[in-house]
Amino acid sequence: MNFRASFCDPFKPDIVEMGDIEKENILETFENIPWNQILEKMAKAKAKEIYFSPSLEIENKDNKNGLSVSALDTGEWYIFYKRPKMLKKFFGLREKMEENYLSSLTGQTENDVRECLKALIENDLAFLEEKIK
Repeated sequence: MNFRASFCDPFKPDIVEMGDIEKENILETFENIPWNQILEKMAKAKAKEIYFSPSLEIENKDNKNGLSVSALDTGEWYIFYKRPKMLKKFFGLREKMEENYLSSLTGQTENDVRECLKALIENDLAFLEEKIK
């Protein structure tokens, strides 16, 4: 499996592309981001200085499934799950492939984020689909 990563630095207007990332390094990359320091700096900043919530995005380039995890100053996390998904339309009579279907989960813990990242790394898409509907 081939993965790519990007990071939303709250103080930069453009997303920081990190490029290809080995699956063995994904959790380490997540752990090495100074989330609390970033949130503390945001708390002291003016609103116009902030472009994003601090977020890490990991995408499996092979199957286009990806997670974006975003830290909030309350200690909670948002988890966004992007994937191709077949959607039923017109009372189930038609189906359409949505290439970038997105669902999210709020109020998550850091441990929840780790579980979801591990599921993405292990290609456990059933877990992600069930958890982040």
